[in-house]
Amino acid sequence: MSRVGKNPVAIPSGVTVGVEGRNVKVAGPKGTLTHTIPHDITAKVEGNEVTFTPKGDAKRLSAAWGTARALVRNMVEGVTNGYSIKMKLVGVGYRASMQGSKLNLALGYSHPVNMDIPQGIAVEVSKDQTELTISGADKHAVGMFAAEARAKRPPEPFKGKGLRYAAEYINMKEGKKK
Repeated sequence: MSRVGKNPVAIPSGVTVGVEGRNVKVAGPKGTLTHTIPHDITAKVEGNEVTFTPKGDAKRLSAAWGTARALVRNMVEGVTNGYSIKMKLVGVGYRASMQGSKLNLALGYSHPVNMDIPQGIAVEVSKDQTELTISGADKHAVGMFAAEARAKRPPEPFKGKGLRYAAEYINMKEGKKK
């Protein structure tokens, strides 16, 4: 029995949830998201709650039950409030700028790094060009874009240079000694 899966997902006002077979569609002020739940899980909208029930008793099914519930809860949260990730550029000459629908990063390479911004994701660059805010309704898409950007130049442990999450702690190493 999944402890997460048995809890219903509350639907706030202004958000609509529709279940058509295995597809769950959530619409709200920040956008519309859809997700296909596993075939062994059924979702029902009852009043202002979404409940999930498994069609069996297998251990794998218990994990899928909790995962399906958590994903739909993240969708409801995303279309209501949205998700955002703050990132920092640390290093001399490291900066970010927007060029239309592309994010242009100067990361110490001999060439600029250009990244296409996916549909549904918004990127804001601070005035000093060293801080980014990635936001959107889809938690997975926001996290993946932030991870892809960080992978272009992850922070290194000696000087801490690179693109990092704002709340990330870098365990610094001591350099060489004479």
